[in-house]
Amino acid sequence: MNPEATVDRRTLLRMGGLGLVGAGLGGCSARSVPPARRPPLRLAPVRAEWDRIIRTTVGLRPHRPSGFLLRADRLDDTTVIHNYGHGGAGMSLSWGTGRMAAEMALGHDSRRAAVIGCGAVGLTAARQLQRRGFAVTIYAMSIPPDTTSNMSLAGFTPTSGLIDGDLRTPAWDAQFREAAEISYRELQQLPGRGFGVSWIDRYGLRDTRPGAARGDAEEDEAPLLPAHLRTGEVTLGPGEHPFATRYAIRRRHLRIEPSIYLDALVHDFIDVGGRLEIRKFDEPRELAALSEALVINCAGLGARDLFGDPELLPLKGQLTVLLPQEEVAYGISADLPGAPPGVLGAHMQPRRDGIVLGGTSERGVWSLAPNPEAMQLIVSAHTAVYSAMRG
Repeated sequence: MNPEATVDRRTLLRMGGLGLVGAGLGGCSARSVPPARRPPLRLAPVRAEWDRIIRTTVGLRPHRPSGFLLRADRLDDTTVIHNYGHGGAGMSLSWGTGRMAAEMALGHDSRRAAVIGCGAVGLTAARQLQRRGFAVTIYAMSIPPDTTSNMSLAGFTPTSGLIDGDLRTPAWDAQFREAAEISYRELQQLPGRGFGVSWIDRYGLRDTRPGAARGDAEEDEAPLLPAHLRTGEVTLGPGEHPFATRYAIRRRHLRIEPSIYLDALVHDFIDVGGRLEIRKFDEPRELAALSEALVINCAGLGARDLFGDPELLPLKGQLTVLLPQEEVAYGISADLPGAPPGVLGAHMQPRRDGIVLGGTSERGVWSLAPNPEAMQLIVSAHTAVYSAMRG
């Protein structure tokens, strides 16, 4: 793809990519805008320019249509506690599912445990076991910075790519809410402690009145998440925010910077006696041969072949990273009406290692090659959002 390529406004509007900013770019008359209720918000625009792109990354999220699996099984004389299939919510839910798995492990006689996988889910499960007195060894094919978790946008978004709505059950909903509550409390303790976790404002951009039906994934899944876990939500109307949409829904958002966060978890794990061993398992009997009689399976997509879980499938996510901008200290999410399958919207999050642009989720796609068409649409949509910002 030619990095100098551009898409003009008329083309994007025709493909639906900028339906979210249509009203603003169309030049609403002053008479249609009611008086602002709050002083206008001023934010630094992102410089979403092609020559500022520094990398594009791809990760395969482990999705189970019926939701993540948290269950104990027997494998000969070994107890295996499964903790995988979080979709795009692994960073968000892992402290919770890790604690729930560790409490299940307390029923075992042994206080030596093996954890399979060294992404966010495996590391937090290992730390929760250590807090309960277990000696833990992590066995993994790769460790940070070479894990799927390192490729994530990362923040507290616990309903992201999590479960197909028609497969939800009351029991699973209760399990999810417990995991979300635990994780939210745990993550709140990390800002300012060198974990790369911090609070920022995130703006949801939309032209329709808040509360009106949109039918998008965020709204469909929102009832899963209790209201008190959506911190500081405020609706900004016309004239109160700099975006070209009529409304901007501001929330206080827990941001996670994966490269810092995962390295800090590894250091904490090792500092209290944890062991790391690089190893690949091809079949379950290899787990039964480990010296640990208790195994926590956090293998993510690897559990499909290792344990024969055909329900597991990848959700391919792609991120394009721009040069850092210290003055940008907020994130956005916006719909892209009419976008092709696999493009969910325009999502932006600033980090110390760059401005991260995303919004893709290609179901069932195993390729780790970047999708140039998705990149073109996402970057061009972001360019339009920030070029239309007022002030």
